[in-house]
Amino acid sequence: MRKKLIFMLSALMLLLPRTARSGPDETPAPGLLEEWLREAVAGKKARIGIAVILNGTDTVTVNNDYRYPMMSVVKFHQALSVAAHLERRGQTLAERVYVGREALLPDTYSPLRDRYPQGDTTFAVSELLTYTLQLSDNNACDILFREIGGPAATDRFIRSLGIEGFAVAATEEQMHRNTQACCRNWSHPLDAALLLEMLLTRPLFEEASMQEFIVRTMTECDTGRERLPAPLAGTGAVIGHKTGTGDPDAQGRLTGVNDIGFVLLPDGRHYTVAVFITDSEEPLPAAERIIADISGIVYQFMTQTK
Repeated sequence: MRKKLIFMLSALMLLLPRTARSGPDETPAPGLLEEWLREAVAGKKARIGIAVILNGTDTVTVNNDYRYPMMSVVKFHQALSVAAHLERRGQTLAERVYVGREALLPDTYSPLRDRYPQGDTTFAVSELLTYTLQLSDNNACDILFREIGGPAATDRFIRSLGIEGFAVAATEEQMHRNTQACCRNWSHPLDAALLLEMLLTRPLFEEASMQEFIVRTMTECDTGRERLPAPLAGTGAVIGHKTGTGDPDAQGRLTGVNDIGFVLLPDGRHYTVAVFITDSEEPLPAAERIIADISGIVYQFMTQTK
C-alpha cells in the first residue's frame, strides 16, 4: 500500500518566509505572458522553445513543437529513474557503487574525475547524483546509466509517468564522440515543465526521501547561475533547476543552451519553466542572457499583482 500522499511543494514551502497568500485567480491572463515571451525571443539568431506552468494551472508555450536537444538536462530525467531503480530493488540512496579508473574518461567534463583521478573508489548513489544534478558531471552520469540499464531504462520510466514528448537514447560518452548523437536525447519544452510539476506536486516514489533529495539537490545547483536564477537573486524566491550546454556544430552554431526549473514564491505560489535554445548563432553569454530575460519576464508576470 502506498504511503500517504506527500506533496513536495508543501514541504519546500518551509524554506520560504510566509506572507499573505495570493490565489491563482489574481494572476493576469496567461495570454499576456505569451505575448511578452514572444516579444523577448523575436529576432534572436536561434531556435528558442519555452514552456511555463503557472501555479499548476495555466500553461504558456512558445515554439513548443520542435525536438530540442536536452544536453545535460537529461540528468534530471536520469535522477528520477535512478530513484525508481533503487526503490524497485529495495535499496536506498546510500547504496554504494564501485568506480574504477576506466569509468573516468579523460576528455569530458567531470569534477568527479578531477577529484578522484585514479578511481578505485566507491560512492553512495546520493554522491553520484549530487555530481550530476549540481555539477553536471558527465562521467557520473554514465556510471549511473550503467547501474540502471542504460538510457533506455530512463526513457521507460519517464514514459511510465505519462510524459511522451521526449526521448532518452544516448549516453554522455556517445554524445561526446558524435555531436549528432546529442539529438537522440530531446524534449519538447512543455514535457520538461510537466515533469518538473510532477516532481513538486505528485508522489513519484513510495519513499518520500527520494523525491525530497532530488528537489533539495536541484535547489543547490552550481551550474548556470547566469540563466534562470539570475533575475531571482534577492527576491526571496527559491529556485531548483538543471542546465544543459552543447558544443558548436559544424556550422559554428551552439547545439544547446538550456535550463529548466521550478520557482517557489514567498507568497506560496509556484511555477515551472523550461527554456531550450538550439541552432544558436548567438554566443554563449548572449544565449544565457536570453534565458535570464525569459526568467525575469515570468517572475515579473507572476508577481505584478498581489
